[in-house]
Amino acid sequence: MPAGAVVEQALALSRADETMVIVTDANEASLRWAGNSMTTNGSSISREWAVISVFRDGPNSARVGSISSTSVDPDDIEALVRASEEAARSAEPAKDAMPLLTPDTDDASDWAEAPGSTDIEVFTDLARDLSKGFDGADRLYGFAHHQIHTTWLGTSTGVRRRFVQPTGSVEINGKRGEGVDLASAWVGVGTSDFTDVDIPGLLTELSRRLDWSKRRVELPAGRYETLLPPSAVADLMIYMAWEMEGRGAQEGHTAFARAGGTRIGERLTDIPLTLYSDPRAGGLEYRPFVATSASSEALSVFDNGLPAQRVDWLREGVIESLVYPRATAAEFDAPTTLPAENLLLTGGSGADLDDMIARTERGLLLTTLWYIREVDPATLLLTGLTRDGVYLIENGEVTAAVNNFRFNESPIDLLRRVSEAGATETTLPREWKDWFTRTAMPPLRIPDFHMSSVSQAT
Repeated sequence: MPAGAVVEQALALSRADETMVIVTDANEASLRWAGNSMTTNGSSISREWAVISVFRDGPNSARVGSISSTSVDPDDIEALVRASEEAARSAEPAKDAMPLLTPDTDDASDWAEAPGSTDIEVFTDLARDLSKGFDGADRLYGFAHHQIHTTWLGTSTGVRRRFVQPTGSVEINGKRGEGVDLASAWVGVGTSDFTDVDIPGLLTELSRRLDWSKRRVELPAGRYETLLPPSAVADLMIYMAWEMEGRGAQEGHTAFARAGGTRIGERLTDIPLTLYSDPRAGGLEYRPFVATSASSEALSVFDNGLPAQRVDWLREGVIESLVYPRATAAEFDAPTTLPAENLLLTGGSGADLDDMIARTERGLLLTTLWYIREVDPATLLLTGLTRDGVYLIENGEVTAAVNNFRFNESPIDLLRRVSEAGATETTLPREWKDWFTRTAMPPLRIPDFHMSSVSQAT
């Protein structure tokens, strides 16, 4: 049954005071390789949908029930609507209750169109170029994934929104040598349609990093001048963005709290860095409206259909915004601000990573981070491991690979201490790729990055 028709039928069947229906059709394709050979490929189609029922006790008082399903049987629609209504009747009053939104000029004109689609043919050029790399001596492993999510949102107040979201990524891990001489390196890129993926370029970079491993040096834990590439910067900035919830800061629970309020307006760096999200950022576009089946501190079901706009989280070095759903914004007299699905950091110089290496007398070059976990929410102190290549820079050149480390750092403190930011480029985060792919970051120079202990990770 077409997704738009599912929405309309569920709305027509509802006996609640207000109803919201969200349907997401997913079409996915994947390709995997190991040891210089293609291993698996496949594609899938699925649907997830939810009915959110609301019973009003007053203008800003309501009970909400939300029930989700993956069924594609039209006979199941009424049962899900009734289950949602029953859940709403027995629910506690919603703390985020607000009036539902009404239609605006952005409502969907493409409501009846079919969902977006993909299949394994999207990997044709990638597979051809990758096969040339299989002829080399390095062992290649990796994964390519393409997803098309089409979302329909309809409400009993007349809102109709639809959006097609493509998300793609390629990751390649290269290995050279055996045993104690084993070298490992990783490269990855995000994409919406794979037409812009430069596999020969990725393989060249992978080979360069493996060449850097011909010489090995063991270093102790300590503080080192360190260059963070865009991918590692993305992983740290994503975690920071996830913690920028207004309520938590207002109530003193997060690193963005200060006595009597929040840290909005506090300067972190004199480098004019701006961290922002924009649903219309070229190549990094995301769904420009709220569509959620459950409320949280960052999102509210009562905000379904609310348009997303550009948000500056950090503007020219100063904390500018925190996340506030409408109800939380009203409670704390703050602007309504939505969490984002892309993240861009700008304001650095035009230098690329090679330029920054050439200006480094002695330091470390990281490539990727993994297993990042929070240690102290009050300071946003994170710990994690380096992976797939840490390199020694001496007199402007990469001269050796060094052992991996565990690090302890707060992204807020890193922004305070950053001494150089390079040119912003689109990048794929390594740690958070399964949840957040749309980022553009510069490389950063940190004069005293804290490697807290040596790690045996490869």
